[in-house]
Formats: sequence, C-alpha cells, structure tokens
Amino acid sequence: MNISLKIVKEEEKEILKNLLEKYQYEFSKYTKLDVNFLGLYGYPYLDYYWTEKNRWAYFIIVDEKLAGFVMVIDLPEVNDRSTDFQMAEFFVLHKYRRMNIGKKAVFEVFSKHQGKWQLKVHPENKTSISFWTNVIEEYTKKNYELIKAYPNTEYEDQRLGDIYFFDTTKK
Repeated sequence: MNISLKIVKEEEKEILKNLLEKYQYEFSKYTKLDVNFLGLYGYPYLDYYWTEKNRWAYFIIVDEKLAGFVMVIDLPEVNDRSTDFQMAEFFVLHKYRRMNIGKKAVFEVFSKHQGKWQLKVHPENKTSISFWTNVIEEYTKKNYELIKAYPNTEYEDQRLGDIYFFDTTKK
C-alpha cells in the first residue's frame, strides 16, 4: 500500500471543501454545530490556505486514491505557550481507518514540519484521543504533555479542549 501526502493546489480547493463537509458532519456529534441554510457547515478559513503564509493543506493519497486530508497552521490554539505548528484539521475517510494510514500521514507531516507543536482534541472524542495519544507517544517516544480542559479553548458546545504539546525536531 502506497501512502503519500500531496499539497492541495488552489484549483483543488473545491475537493478539499467537499471533504471538509464530511469531516464537519462527523465532528458535529461532539460540537453540536448546525448547518447553514444551504445545508452546509462551511469552513471560514479555507481561502486563507492560499492567501496567507504558513498554512499547509495536504491530501492523503493511498494507492492513487483520495483518502483524507491534513491541515497545518502556525497559529497557536493557545498563546501562552510558544509553538511553531498546530494541527488545524485532520480527517481520514472511514474506508481507510484502522490501517495505519492516518499514523503514516501524520508522521510524514511531523517530518515535514519539525518544531514545537500543539494539538487540540475534543474531550468527548475518545477515538481521536486514542489515535493522537498513540501517534504522539510513538513519534516523540512519550516525550509530550497533555493538559486537559485547557482554559480559553472552547469548542462550539462550550467544552474546553484538551491540548497536547510536543516537539517533532529530529535531534
């Protein structure tokens, strides 16, 4: 199985937008976010990935098929900790889950974007928490910090996010 990341080109923005809708639909069971009057969630930051520096969107490709996406930014979720990167969004289509595809994609992203990271998870999303804990533990050799219910990290449902802090710099 060949797994790779492909930078999303501006002319492919509509494809990413479509995948973001699937991601937000799935995530809405935690955030309780509603669709708009067009029946869409929308993603207000999408255009910024082609108009601002230090935003990266990647498609996850498996055997030449679209399997998900990874979106990275340099804007911190929390400002009281110095970090270089944040995992803005991450999504793997159901067909490709539990096959180590997500882990391999994340490892490649961490290798491309070496530095200090922060990553927020919804405290009710147990699958996500398990995934990120395992991936971060393995990549950093258990050298990370997780702070639960970090102040000022509210999701749409008013729950505070849990934040991972870690460094991916190869030493």
